[in-house]
Amino acid sequence: MTGAVIPPLSLSTTFKQVSPGEPMAGMDYSRSGNPSRKNFEEAIAALEGGKHGLAFASGSATTATIINMFKAGDHFISVNDVYGGTNRYFNRVAAPIGFHSTFVDMSDLKNVEAAFRPNTKMVWIETPTNPTLRLVDIKALAAIVKRHPGTILVVDNTFLSPYFQNPLSLGADIVVHSVTKYLNGHSDVVMGVAVTSNSELYEKLKFLQNGTPAIQPHTHPRPPITPSLSLSFSQAIGAVPSPFDCFLANRGLKTLHIRMEKHQENAFIVANFLESSPFCTEVIYPGLASHPQHELAKRQQSGFGGMISFRIKGDLSNAKRFFQHIKYFTLAESLGGIESLSEIP
Repeated sequence: MTGAVIPPLSLSTTFKQVSPGEPMAGMDYSRSGNPSRKNFEEAIAALEGGKHGLAFASGSATTATIINMFKAGDHFISVNDVYGGTNRYFNRVAAPIGFHSTFVDMSDLKNVEAAFRPNTKMVWIETPTNPTLRLVDIKALAAIVKRHPGTILVVDNTFLSPYFQNPLSLGADIVVHSVTKYLNGHSDVVMGVAVTSNSELYEKLKFLQNGTPAIQPHTHPRPPITPSLSLSFSQAIGAVPSPFDCFLANRGLKTLHIRMEKHQENAFIVANFLESSPFCTEVIYPGLASHPQHELAKRQQSGFGGMISFRIKGDLSNAKRFFQHIKYFTLAESLGGIESLSEIP
């Protein structure tokens, strides 16, 4: 103990054991657990009002690990304008190995009820969605999901952060984030996280996060002279972030509240300006009264975030010329950092 105000960075990949299987401080190998990762996981779980946090090497790694809780033949329901990377994973990675997904317009939750099948195991949403900023009523959707035992609700909360929305309090089973965005907030970490209060889900995800192979007796037609072991990696992923990334992300959390308030303040200024511009045909920001789900946003969010989408008058060539002349925004992918970014999704 040094009395350090800031949790120190722990780069060790392995930890001393007092006897086989008995680590000195509860950690044996850094993929299984690391002090820097533990600090971040506990902090983000607290921010989301959850019991358990699990950090991953990216937001996409978080998605892949959650999908690996299920078995081939299971069915998922997803909001139809889900983030492109998630759509790609469901359609081009999960589908070929036997998972089935239905993409639904969730502005009317009757569409969700109609999409359920006997083998539906997960409903996956974003709210607001990326990039059309449509909302899903989390509390109402959670009530529908709970009428189907064995199905869980996962909410991607990246666009609002825990500062402006807490899906677990509205009935979600798991909340996920691309830590790369608002949580880290400085455009220097690629990382993901999942938070849950369900201990059974946590144990499943923890096993997959760790990636420790299951050791099972190896069967032979004839008994071997000496026992042998076969290692099964079918459920072992181990897509964990580095200690340094966890250290940086934990640093980012300390200014999240200040950054989110400023993001929102600036977003209102830009959204109001764009809405008055003759060069825009539509401005999409849940904080504006013109947003068709503005009342829902006020009901389930404590703020509106810093993401704005708009449609420029003209065609693609007009949009490209616009990006060639911007001065205060950088044309680059991603969001949620301390700089202002713009892109054509």
